[in-house]
Amino acid sequence: MIVSTAVVVGVLYAVGTYLLLQRQLTRIVIGLALMGHGANLLLLLAGGRPGRPPLVGEAAEGPGVGPIADPLPQALALTAIVITFGVAAFLLALAYRSWVIGSDDQVEDDVEDRRIARLNRGDQGSAT
Repeated sequence: MIVSTAVVVGVLYAVGTYLLLQRQLTRIVIGLALMGHGANLLLLLAGGRPGRPPLVGEAAEGPGVGPIADPLPQALALTAIVITFGVAAFLLALAYRSWVIGSDDQVEDDVEDRRIARLNRGDQGSAT
């Protein structure tokens, strides 16, 4: 089960990275969401086996108490969920603004990037 979940985490990261490298904002948002889900699954794997209590109270102390789960991955998973939601909401707002202004969600090159690319092509052409 742990190996299959680790494979799922790897696939989520791979697909998320592929989508983040695209030029359309909707694919970037979906890629970021997939990477967030992969991070949450990774933290779930780091938490240990399911079924163990994260905290042991006064009544549960004694010789029959087994190992307890680490509560830190659970707290980190909740934090990762909140951060992923906030970044996804921000990117969706940017995608909506891009769609309203330009009727397209394609990420354009910056004007300065285009100028530098033209200069580099011109430098290579003059050297030969």
